[in-house]
Amino acid sequence: MSTQTLPPKTEAPVIVREYVDRVRGGDLGALPAVLGLVVLTVVFSAFQPIFFSPGNFANLLTQGAVYVVIAMGLIFVLLLGEIDLSAGFTSGVCAAVLAITLTNMGWPWYASVVAAMITGAVIGLVLGTLVAKIGIPSFVVTLAAFIAFQGVVLLLLKQGTNISVRDPTIVAIANRNLPPWLGWLMAAVTVAGYAAVQLAQARNRARRGLPTTPPLLLAARVGGLALVVGLVVYVLNLDRGRAVVLQGVPIVVPVILVLFLIWTFVLRRTAFGRHIYAVGGNAEAARRAGISVDRIKIACFVICSFMASIGGIIAASRANSVDPNTGGSNVLLFAVGAAVIGGTSLFGGKGRALDAILGGAVVAMIENGMGLLGYGAGQKLVVTGLVLLLAASVDALSRKRAAATGHR
Repeated sequence: MSTQTLPPKTEAPVIVREYVDRVRGGDLGALPAVLGLVVLTVVFSAFQPIFFSPGNFANLLTQGAVYVVIAMGLIFVLLLGEIDLSAGFTSGVCAAVLAITLTNMGWPWYASVVAAMITGAVIGLVLGTLVAKIGIPSFVVTLAAFIAFQGVVLLLLKQGTNISVRDPTIVAIANRNLPPWLGWLMAAVTVAGYAAVQLAQARNRARRGLPTTPPLLLAARVGGLALVVGLVVYVLNLDRGRAVVLQGVPIVVPVILVLFLIWTFVLRRTAFGRHIYAVGGNAEAARRAGISVDRIKIACFVICSFMASIGGIIAASRANSVDPNTGGSNVLLFAVGAAVIGGTSLFGGKGRALDAILGGAVVAMIENGMGLLGYGAGQKLVVTGLVLLLAASVDALSRKRAAATGHR
């Protein structure tokens, strides 16, 4: 019996109905974060028109970059139902290693970057081993590391020395922009690559006799991405300088995009990624299925701390220096908040690299928008904490809804 696709005129209602059914079943996906972004944009733009100006939009991207990158690594640990409270100060330790080798020891920038990344990976290896092999709860291990790494940063920086970072390549990461033409090229490659992947997936599923994405939905996805990416590049390519010409996509944006693509591929297209979800969903069942749970846990902590090292490099670039506060203050809280607000579950088994970007945008918008409206640090922290609590509540309620409707 041959299968026939629905006529185009009936595809849209079916797609909408299926999506509504998923939402009712507790699968909210990115909906809460996207709604949050829309509401924040409307509110802040209404009370402070400068909020959505090209200059402030570019500032938002660089302001939230550190949170996004660290959150992207935290998602791997959260997927297991674990936590890493030391990620913020891990980024500080790695930034200190970068600054010491780069400025004090005169290493080339690439050697200093590698040293910082290796430091992060080693830290993750130690933390993961203590959790997986020794059996110490991740909360305790990373809380101890959170305290200890503050002392390590002080020791590395000679009890509070501020080390300047002047290497032009490192400074450019968070302070320079791509030429306008390169921004458009990046946008075109991004959209074309996404369209190619979607078409390839549809063909593969069709060859295997599996249900495929309706052409209308496929076109809507590609068109929606093209619209968003095109609008972002257009706004960023406008001249936002006062005394000098300042335009172009910040260099940190393609850095985040590359990291996002890598980790999305790892989570969605590799056996390792599937094993992470399996361990996060039910560790004992995963072990009985032959998955090395300990290795998965150690690898996820390594990835988390490795991403924290990249966050530390970006922080050092943005500040042009490293001091004992690098990686401290609210970095960890905002990074965890970004992951959870974006849609990653604190209960494990649910999360995507995209969550870090969406949640990081929400956190950066709150911090930036409230600053423009004249609110102090106290009000910012209260609002961010309430948004995080709301996101965690939505996660808990959606899990209960999914369990009640059999969608788990």
